Amino acid sequence: MDVDSLRNKLSSVGQEHLLDYWQDLDEAQRQRLYQDIEGTNIQEILTFFHNATKNARNATQKVDDKMEPVPDNLLGSVTRPGKNLKEWYDQGLKEISKGHVGVLLMAGGQGTRLGVSSPKGMYNVGLPSQKTLYQLQAEKIKKVQQLAEEYAGESGVVPWYIMTSEYTQEQTKEFFKEHDYFGLKGENVIFFEQNMIPCLTFDGKIILDQKWKIARAPDGNGGLYRALGKHGIIDDMERRGVEYVHVYGVDNILVKMADPAFVGFCVSKNAECGAKVCEKTHPTEQVGVVCRVDGHFQVVEYSEITLKTAEQRNDSGRLTFSAGNICNHFFSVKFLGNVVRQHEADLGHHIAKKKIPYIDQDGVRITPDKPNGVKMEKFVFDVFSFTNDFAVFEVLREDEFSPLKNSLKAEKDNPITSRHSVLSLHHRWVLNAGGKFVDTDGTPIPAIPSRRENDPVSYPVVCEVSPLVSYSGEGLEKYCSGKTFTPPVSLDHDFIEKQDKEEEA
Repeated sequence: MDVDSLRNKLSSVGQEHLLDYWQDLDEAQRQRLYQDIEGTNIQEILTFFHNATKNARNATQKVDDKMEPVPDNLLGSVTRPGKNLKEWYDQGLKEISKGHVGVLLMAGGQGTRLGVSSPKGMYNVGLPSQKTLYQLQAEKIKKVQQLAEEYAGESGVVPWYIMTSEYTQEQTKEFFKEHDYFGLKGENVIFFEQNMIPCLTFDGKIILDQKWKIARAPDGNGGLYRALGKHGIIDDMERRGVEYVHVYGVDNILVKMADPAFVGFCVSKNAECGAKVCEKTHPTEQVGVVCRVDGHFQVVEYSEITLKTAEQRNDSGRLTFSAGNICNHFFSVKFLGNVVRQHEADLGHHIAKKKIPYIDQDGVRITPDKPNGVKMEKFVFDVFSFTNDFAVFEVLREDEFSPLKNSLKAEKDNPITSRHSVLSLHHRWVLNAGGKFVDTDGTPIPAIPSRRENDPVSYPVVCEVSPLVSYSGEGLEKYCSGKTFTPPVSLDHDFIEKQDKEEEA
């Protein structure tokens, strides 16, 4: 180890403090710190920091005058006029049956806000089945493959690419292995790790997490593109014949894996890139909106527009800028390849002020109680501006979006709201399939039930439909029409098997 040379190199870029505790370290710790520093392109990190800080200052400027709503010809919807849902759905099933569709999960974050140290996908929100987010998603993949084969007569594989981070990689891989990949073939579940970059103080000094270790954080969901190139994922997709990829975040319990309607709509528009959105509930909802700015598609954060623009409405009375971003995207593999090979370096970082543990001047590790530094992140949607072949697909929030972000201390986006979203959706599926619900005393339960006074946190109708039984409510008439159910109800493989035997008898 040439420590003098390393010290001089650090001094030239104002980072000599990284060796402040060198004398306190044993040989193994010195080796680790030396390799950590040498393996970091510090000049590149400082350039990222300079550009991100500059962009953060510019971000305070409002973009109202440059904004345009998504053109009608690029917008599909499950509720608005002009929908061709059956056509889009069938097109998506055809692509799936041919092996043209993959799904990509961004799962680099820990469940810190949930109050757990494990990866979010391992979380169980308390459904009757006790299934985790990972299991629910795996079973949706199995089911959509089955539906595609039944429709088109061809058996296509939907490979599942899972982007983890240093924090979640080993736990996630072990969890899937322990559960035998939830019925999927291990060769079709591909893990890869996103990049970790140093955290810095507000004045651009790299932070030490330990005396012998640089503090690092995942480079945001937009770090996807560098990771795709680094780990040869684009090559793998091309080798498998995958042409389209559905990209999503781990925490949406209602996500439709490889959604045939979304895929089919984007394919019908010859889109390179697509965004699934939910209509904003009100003008000041704190969610980014998909729109055009200076002729380029992008997501504009709620903080970047004025109240006047947020409240603007069109002739139909809807919000002009209503396309709420839910981190649910479509990409052609060709487009992703172009981004990875030609545009990744053009993606800028965004500043996120965070509470970052650090080593103080006395050599003590401190966990701060207020933000003391920055993590630099890229956003997955920043690539929208690289194409004009874009599509936006609007879906119903109650059917497709319920994020799990917070612990029970928060009022929304917590385990209870996520669980209720699933139970409510499945309750409606059974009703729409001709089923009815009664209480234990035989009293009919209304289609819109009231919460029980003695149990305000429980959804009044506990009804769960396994993804292996139904992907989005289809095929339930045979088992529900004219039937009466008393909650709790679990429509799973055992239930179906029992119904089929009773029918045969």
